[in-house]
Amino acid sequence: MRKEDKSTIIEQIAATINEYGHFYLVDVTAMNAAATSELRRICFKTDIKLMLVKNSLLHKALESLEGDYSPLYPCLKGTTAIMFSNIANAPAKLIKDKAKDGIPGLKGAYAEEGFYVGADQLDALISIKSKNEVIADIVALLQSPAKNVISALQSGGNTLHGVLKTLGERPE
Repeated sequence: MRKEDKSTIIEQIAATINEYGHFYLVDVTAMNAAATSELRRICFKTDIKLMLVKNSLLHKALESLEGDYSPLYPCLKGTTAIMFSNIANAPAKLIKDKAKDGIPGLKGAYAEEGFYVGADQLDALISIKSKNEVIADIVALLQSPAKNVISALQSGGNTLHGVLKTLGERPE
C-alpha cells in the first residue's frame, strides 16, 4: 500500500471517530464471510457503522486525534473491526445478542468519554444509559411529585363526596 493511500485511510478513520461519539473495538478473527456479512446487515439495521481496519492504521489515527487513547493501544492485536455508534450501549447490546462462543468478542471501547478494556466490561457497557434514556428518567422523576399531588387531591375529593352523599342519604 502506498504512503498516500495509508494517510488517506488514517484521515478517514480519524474523521469517522470524530463523527461518532462512541466506538468499540471488536475481535472478528474467527468469523467466516457469511457471519461477517450477517453482522454487517445487523449493524446497518441498528444504525451502527462497522469498519474492518488494520491495527497499525487505527493506531496512527488514534494518535492523530485530540485526547489520549493510549488505554486502547494494547487491544490492537489480531483482526480488529470498529463499531461506531451515537448511542453508547447499542454496540454492546448487539455484541451480547450476536456473540456465540465469544465471537465477535469485545476488545475495548470508548463510550461516554471513558475507556473499557476487555471482554469482561461488556455488562458495564450494556448498563450505560443513552442520553434519551437519562432525559426520560429525569422527566419521570420530575413528574412523580405532581402526579402524587393530583392523585391525592382526586382521591380526597372522592372520599369527601362519598361522606357527603352518605350523610345526605341518611334519614334524619
